[in-house]
Amino acid sequence: MNNKVAMVVGGGSGMGAAAARKLAQDGFQVAVLSSSGKGEALGCELGGIGLTGSNQSSDDLQKLVDQTMARWGRIDVLVNSAGHGPKGPVLELTDAQWHLGMDMYFLNVVRAVRVVAPIMVQQKGGAIVNISSAWVDEPSSMFPTSAVARAGLAAFTKLFADEHAVHNVRMNNVLPGWIDSLPAKEERRESVPMQRYGTSEEVAATIAFLASEGAAYITGQSLRIDGGLMRSL
Repeated sequence: MNNKVAMVVGGGSGMGAAAARKLAQDGFQVAVLSSSGKGEALGCELGGIGLTGSNQSSDDLQKLVDQTMARWGRIDVLVNSAGHGPKGPVLELTDAQWHLGMDMYFLNVVRAVRVVAPIMVQQKGGAIVNISSAWVDEPSSMFPTSAVARAGLAAFTKLFADEHAVHNVRMNNVLPGWIDSLPAKEERRESVPMQRYGTSEEVAATIAFLASEGAAYITGQSLRIDGGLMRSL
């Protein structure tokens, strides 16, 4: 595994950072991008590459890809994480807020995949895992721009999988529910059948599985990590 390389976009904190740590623990060389500077520190801490930049910038993403390829010559795994987009009543959100939500929750993936997927195709293999949301299947007024943009991400994932499975390049989404990187609230905990928040490490373990050879026959899927919260079939 030591020659495998993972790129984590949005890996400065929370689930993205946990994913970077888990992949490094599993033997991946790791490159991390975040806008806060924490990703740069984490990448260096893990003995890899860290870069401060935005997943809303194609130039920043290309810079991370270029540094990763210059150092290791390959990218086997791409993990896409995101921050928190605009919230509010649906008819009160402005065009600019909807556009920002699409930038943060959908185009963040498209931009990164656009520069990484051709490398994976050339390698004849790769795995992409996007951190989405459990509320994709059951949209909530708590997360309007996330629900709308990530529904688009689910469709994009299917379309990508259709085209790239023949090249052994896979894409899947993880759908976290109430995770400990969010503020703890008793009513939220009580709404979960397992009666607790999930942990960032549990999400990271699922990401690592989807990135592994053990998941080699899984693509185009969205996997819930929500303690049984969502009721839709």
